[in-house]
Formats: sequence, C-alpha cells, structure tokens
Amino acid sequence: MEKLKEKIMKEGQVLSDDVLKVDTFLNHQLDPVLMSEIGKEFAKRFEGMGITKIVTIESSGIAPSVMAGLEMQVPVLFARKKKSLTLQDDLYTASVYSFTKQEKNQICIGRKFLNEQEKVLIIDDFLAKGQAALGLIELVKQSGAEIAGIGIVIEKEFQEGGEQLRKIGYRVESLARIKSLKDGMVTFKKEEEIIHEG
Repeated sequence: MEKLKEKIMKEGQVLSDDVLKVDTFLNHQLDPVLMSEIGKEFAKRFEGMGITKIVTIESSGIAPSVMAGLEMQVPVLFARKKKSLTLQDDLYTASVYSFTKQEKNQICIGRKFLNEQEKVLIIDDFLAKGQAALGLIELVKQSGAEIAGIGIVIEKEFQEGGEQLRKIGYRVESLARIKSLKDGMVTFKKEEEIIHEG
C-alpha cells in the first residue's frame, strides 16, 4: 500500500535495528484519512470471505479495525489487556508477551461476543515476533470461531512472526512489509519478492 509506505518514509522514526516509531499517524496520534484507506484496503483484500467479525487488541489495533469494520459492515471486537469492573467473568483469556513494552499481559474478551458461528478477521497494527497475533488466535480458537485471515498494517519481515503464522497455515495480509531497519533506513520488501513467495 503506497500511501502507507510514503507515510512511514516521511514520518516514521527508526529508533534501532528492531524498532520503528510511527506515533504520528498510527499508534498514538491517528491520521483518520490514512486509517480510512487502510480499512478499504483490508476490506478489498478479504472480500468475499464471509467475515462476520473483526477481532483486534487494544489499543493500536482499534483504529484500523474500526475502519475495516465500517467498510465490511461487521462489528469489531477488541481484546482488553486489563479486566474492568464491567468485564470480570465469562471470558476467553490468553497470555501475550510484549517485546516493545517488555511485559506480559493477560488479554481477554467476553464469551458472549464470539462463538462458533463467527468467521473472524484478526487485525493488528504491527507484526514482529507474532505474540499478539498468537494471543488473538488463541482467544478465537477458544470460542470455536473460524479464522479467515490476519490483517497487519506494518510487518517487520526480519522478525519471525509473519513466517511463523504463514507456516502454521494462516493467510497473513500485511499492508507494508519492512525488510530491514538497519543503519536508520527503512527498506521495504519489494512487490516481486512477495509475489514469488506466495
């Protein structure tokens, strides 16, 4: 997705060989126009798959998921990282380790929102080591729902998450695939490499 790549090149900050900061448009401040385009792109890529619900994780996965849900006309369900007074019992739960925050979280969703009749699209902002996606997969599996695919805004190709999910057999659609962040430079995976891979 060219608009997203342009935004990453213009506003993204490479903090290290592993960390890309995109807080000006994706995971702190949001660019609604870009989020709308991202939603349309996910809807296009997963068109005709009979998706009934989008599942994501708070908080950075919510904006792209809502925009995709708007396009696809389906509800969006987000996993919480902390239980609240109104979300205590009757939950699907999974454990997720965040390498960025260096902490483990119990994520949960209410059982009443997901069941075996659903066909789910999982969406998240980043894919690096795949821990958040695996946690969401675990929650969906507990419900008996079918997973149609996984939509990712930015995938860090040089980390193992994407390869791991594809090996398991999941369809992973990433809108921007980063090959490297070495020497402070963002290098994207070329389209022809993606075509030959699949």
